[in-house]
Amino acid sequence: MSPLAGSAFRVGAWSVDPRSGQITRDGESLRVDDRSMRLLVCLAEHAGRTVTIDQLLDEVWAGVVVSQDSVYQAVASLRRLLGDDRRAPAYIATVPRQGYRLVAAVVMDLGPAMSTRVATPPSRRRLRLVFSACVAAVAAALGFAVLSHGGAADAPRSPSPAVPARPVLAVAVLPFIDLTSQAMNEEYLADGMTEELITRLSHMEGLRVAAPTDSFALKGEKVTVAETARRLNVDYVVDGSLRKSGDTLRVSARVVRGTDGFVVWSRSYDRSSRDLLKVQDDIAGQVAEAIRLCCQG
Repeated sequence: MSPLAGSAFRVGAWSVDPRSGQITRDGESLRVDDRSMRLLVCLAEHAGRTVTIDQLLDEVWAGVVVSQDSVYQAVASLRRLLGDDRRAPAYIATVPRQGYRLVAAVVMDLGPAMSTRVATPPSRRRLRLVFSACVAAVAAALGFAVLSHGGAADAPRSPSPAVPARPVLAVAVLPFIDLTSQAMNEEYLADGMTEELITRLSHMEGLRVAAPTDSFALKGEKVTVAETARRLNVDYVVDGSLRKSGDTLRVSARVVRGTDGFVVWSRSYDRSSRDLLKVQDDIAGQVAEAIRLCCQG
């Protein structure tokens, strides 16, 4: 059994005592429920490494049959306790379509005289290098697919200066609105859908996409489409909403022209909510493709 299961340890600025079910920072102590504590211990045991959803279900919810939605809600609850920000995580980072990773350092608490570092997450420089390599690989693969699909295999490898450049359209994806009836507790999924769409669109040729920080800065503001387009300097604005009824998840999305505020495309998607990451990825892919066809012709 891991030494973290029954011993005190530190994670970032927090002191964690699994036996008493408390976390402490700067003299402030918070009570942590058993499920959240098991989740924190599990992530700490694998600090710096991605822990999949299935792995969390096996280790944190052993012997209990729950849906993946329980994992998402538990992570959101733990983040609130730690004072963490999902968009700029200091403790728990989301690994899209995989799971979660504890990015804060974990140190065994052996008293004031000594301590032992259990795990240190990869350095930020290393993470940036890995991320850059992944982005480059994905961009290369998407570029090859676009060229192959468009019959560009017979074209010269280097574009001719005489050929006019394809116009670049600017798009902004506004934070999707959570319209679920259960106290709007699906906001994390709505935000995830927004980020996934921004990522998908940013990889498409001929599109320039506003940064997530600029889009999320407008969250909650009542601003017209024309004003939003002007502030973000974009041609089109994408927005949407999220609803849930039982196990059915409905995501609605639309594309609005920034110059006149007219809706040029809209559609709703109904999916099962049993695998939310797959739903998010599936719908984001379809919406992104529809936006590409709508905006680029």
